[in-house]
Amino acid sequence: MHTTDSSPWRHSHDFAGEFATAERNTRRVLALTAVMMAVEIFGGLRFRSMALLADGWHMGTHVAAFAISAFAYRLARRQSANARFTFGTGKIGVLGAFTSAVILGGIALYMAGESAWRLFHPAPIAFAEAIPIASVGLVVNVLSALLLKHDAHDHSHHDRHHHHDLNLKSAYVHVIADAVTSILAITALTLGKFFGWNWLDPVMGVIGSAAIARWASTLFRETGPILLDSEPEDCDLSREIRKALETGDTVICDLHIWQVGVRQFAAIVSLVTHDPKPPESYKQLLAEHEELVHVTVEVHYCEPEKRLAA
Repeated sequence: MHTTDSSPWRHSHDFAGEFATAERNTRRVLALTAVMMAVEIFGGLRFRSMALLADGWHMGTHVAAFAISAFAYRLARRQSANARFTFGTGKIGVLGAFTSAVILGGIALYMAGESAWRLFHPAPIAFAEAIPIASVGLVVNVLSALLLKHDAHDHSHHDRHHHHDLNLKSAYVHVIADAVTSILAITALTLGKFFGWNWLDPVMGVIGSAAIARWASTLFRETGPILLDSEPEDCDLSREIRKALETGDTVICDLHIWQVGVRQFAAIVSLVTHDPKPPESYKQLLAEHEELVHVTVEVHYCEPEKRLAA
């Protein structure tokens, strides 16, 4: 029976990272944004403003994003030591984001259809009531951005692989985008009130639905490859691994790379050589790639004459 202490060869599968402040601020922004979303959607329905309604639904996309991020932070933190998560809990947020993208796509279609209907079947708009609500929504966007700005910029200056919180950065960017949508709604309502351009309100509703659809599309593109264990298109790890390991007569015969966390990857490498070395020596050649958080190396011995014959 093997009695040697194996702890030096074990490592953590907690690839989610530690973002305590980011989690706390995300929850604050979630609560703030959810309240404002409800106010804007109610106001848009009550005062018949498609621009205000679109801005409320667009803000709802951010509520979904914040809820996903908060849930991912919490579950990753609480389940970080759970061995049932073979490669950690990094994909929980990814799965939630993919689900959110499906829902948001439906919302975008609904908003576009409703706005088109209002464009050809206009209804009176209560501009005096709708404009203040949209203005408050803009203030909420700015406050949310300020809450997230510090963490987003701090993480972007850390190591790009281990401390880059894509969820937080995405939330920050889309809060700014939502502020722009609020400005569009205020503009449409103001011009409609003073110049009678009521048609501009449903047009802004279409623009708002397009913004939601674009975010949903981005979520699909970002989450799909990760859930399918595909190497991201902007990742050149395959080439870098081959460059580092394929020296002399050593050839990589099988290579698998997949994402297990935010810009964090696992890899299984199978090598063929007639001068085999311990797996640890090959791992050492990849040490500079800190984004590789879990590497398995398999070494196959090939007799020189068989290699020449091949």
